[in-house]
Amino acid sequence: MKKVIIMIAFVTIAVTNSNAQTTTTTDNRETLSFGLKIGANYSNVYDSENQDFVADGKFGFAGGAFVAIPFGKFIGIQPEIMYSQKGFKSSGTYLGSTYSMTRTTDYIDVPLLFAVKPIKEVTLLFGPQFSYLMKQKDDFTDGNISSTQQQDFNNDNIRKNTFCLTGGLDFNMNNLVLGLRTGWDVKNNDGDGNTTTPRYKNMWHQLTVGYRF
Repeated sequence: MKKVIIMIAFVTIAVTNSNAQTTTTTDNRETLSFGLKIGANYSNVYDSENQDFVADGKFGFAGGAFVAIPFGKFIGIQPEIMYSQKGFKSSGTYLGSTYSMTRTTDYIDVPLLFAVKPIKEVTLLFGPQFSYLMKQKDDFTDGNISSTQQQDFNNDNIRKNTFCLTGGLDFNMNNLVLGLRTGWDVKNNDGDGNTTTPRYKNMWHQLTVGYRF
C-alpha cells in the first residue's frame, strides 16, 4: 500500500509540473470522456446499533475506470467501476492473551454519480453506489499463533449487493484528475429481492489520481 501511495504522489507531481508549463486548464465540461484511475482507500466499520464495538481503520487498494457524460456545460453523470479494498483492524485481550485481527474485503464498486461542474477545474459528485463482495480475508494473531481465513463469494446474481451512498470532488488539471471520495453502506440487497440493514457498515475515504482520455 505504501508503494501505491508513493506512485500516486510521483504521478501527481510529474503531471502537475507538466501542466504548470501551460497557463490555462482545458475546459472538458462538455466533452464525453473516458478515464482510468488508481489510488487508495482508508476504511473502517461502524456498529449501526451503537454498541461497544471499536475498530481501527486500514488502507486498501482502489482502482478502476470512469466515463464522464455531459448534459450541457454544468451538469452530467459519471458512472464508474472500481476494484476497491475495504476492511478494518481490531485488537484486544481474551483470557489473558492479546489478539489482533485484520479483515480485508475486496469489492467491485459501481457508483452512479450525478455531476455538477461550476468551474472547469472542479466537479462535484454525489450518488448511489452498488457494491459486490468478491472476497473476504481475516488475518488473526493470538500470542505466537497466526492464522488466515479466506472466503470467496459468487456474485452472479446482480440483485445481491450492498447499496451505498458516496460523494466527493474531482480536481481537473487538463487530462489529470485528482479524485476525493467518501462513502458508507446503507442496505444489503438480497438475491430474493429482500433488503436488510447491516449491523456493521463500511465507511471509507478514497484518494485517486486518474488520466482522462
